[in-house]
Amino acid sequence: MEAQLAALRPELVGFAYRMLGSPYEAEDAAQETLLRAWKHGGDYDPARGSVRTWVYRIATNVCLDMLRSARRRARPVDFEATLTLGAPLPETTWVLPILGDPAEVAVRRDTVRLAFVAALQHLPARQRAVLILRDVFCWPADEVAVLLDTTVPSVTSALQRARAALRKTDLAPPSTLSDEAKLALVERYADAFHRDDIAALVAVLQEDVLNSMPPFTWWIRGRDTVAAVMAASDGSCHGARLVPVTANGGLALWQERPTGPGGSFERFALLVFEFGDELISEVTTFLGYRAEAPAVIKPGPADVTGRP
Repeated sequence: MEAQLAALRPELVGFAYRMLGSPYEAEDAAQETLLRAWKHGGDYDPARGSVRTWVYRIATNVCLDMLRSARRRARPVDFEATLTLGAPLPETTWVLPILGDPAEVAVRRDTVRLAFVAALQHLPARQRAVLILRDVFCWPADEVAVLLDTTVPSVTSALQRARAALRKTDLAPPSTLSDEAKLALVERYADAFHRDDIAALVAVLQEDVLNSMPPFTWWIRGRDTVAAVMAASDGSCHGARLVPVTANGGLALWQERPTGPGGSFERFALLVFEFGDELISEVTTFLGYRAEAPAVIKPGPADVTGRP
């Protein structure tokens, strides 16, 4: 059983991340799940389901326990817009990105994008679990009923309510752009940034683009507004570089500044993108994002900017 449990870890992190909205809490939840499974392996009853179902039952209970004492994680747009940064809010306030590709991303990449994970946080915890298990992991209703110790009609009802609630959020549909088209847009964004070319940078943003910067509640909307804010900046980003990395199943960018010993580059922020039908629809800059890599990380793409 030990090998089976170890093999489940990557997908457990992906499940817990969608449930909790934090890669760090997802890692903790996956670790706690496996510890409980190893400790109580003698309690597993094959007559009640597969090892996977049994482990996911543990994982779901771990996540539900963690959510009982937690406030709903948010995005800056969930707060009232303000012209000043204000004080930074604790890390526990925010839906955070996850570095790398969770194991099942190739199948349902749209369900790990930042906007979808943020929308999930609006659902009650058990509805969230049902929707993830049924619509993301494609578990049959009877297995979900066993996992949650409930009935198939209850699972069906919870799924219907969860889908209805999700439709009421401001979640945009997944972009129809190809991976190649998204890569080209991010390359153009990085190139314009390195050349301090504001006009070229905003040219890859759609007209109603949303720009935000956790841990501050500050956010702005609109290509012209973004251009004006960048033009009025204090120049603190001059000399910085953007280095590609994989986050939430897509291409993101580390912002690095030459602030280390001897002018070495240090990571300052992580930029995560959402895409519309033709251009970038949202840029979220996570200032001070911790760079610890979850266990599910896979190697990111090569540096598309050609910079060191």
